[in-house]
Amino acid sequence: MAYRRTPAVQARLDAQAGLIVQAATKVLSRGGYAALSMAAVAAEAGVATGTVYKNFDGKADLVRAVFRKVVAREVAAVAAAGAHGTALERVTAAVETFAGRALKNPNLAYVLLAEPVDAIVDSERLHFRRSFAETFESAVAEGVSRGELPPQDPRISAAALVGAIGEVLVGPLADAPHGEFVVPELIAFAIRALGVRDNPGADGARLESGVSDADA
Repeated sequence: MAYRRTPAVQARLDAQAGLIVQAATKVLSRGGYAALSMAAVAAEAGVATGTVYKNFDGKADLVRAVFRKVVAREVAAVAAAGAHGTALERVTAAVETFAGRALKNPNLAYVLLAEPVDAIVDSERLHFRRSFAETFESAVAEGVSRGELPPQDPRISAAALVGAIGEVLVGPLADAPHGEFVVPELIAFAIRALGVRDNPGADGARLESGVSDADA
């Protein structure tokens, strides 16, 4: 008869795996993917290296688990920030949250966004970007339907925004210290990219229609 784990045993194993993932997250936050090893994680978690291997097949498997945990948390934060308001308010809040949180933990964000990793981890990175894009896509689609944004493909615009934000953050994250202007500039870029521009002297922003101020 095959051995079946009791709920108590499974709970203990799950807690142990969670502790190891938490330790791996700390190691990644300090030194990035290149600095992570099973031994380093074991030391951080206060367990034997063999215990880490009992829970995860290797470094890539462990980092994939970190990605899934951290990404779920970050995506939830961005989705919550961009859940309400006009299209511009939602996009602004999402960009501010996405970039702002990344800049608070640059080493870990660099791992998530750009550091060279194993192929199995890189596939998680693609999922990570698609998840973030869904928040922007929803805001853009609603903005177009309400006439707040000019006609465009929400999915393409969302993917382009996430790609651009990630590309900009790679520099500040990899070459710290970064300037405080990064997040405001990203917000301004996102608004322009969606077809809206500030119009000083008017009531807020307006759609980019191709008509000059002189002709308006």
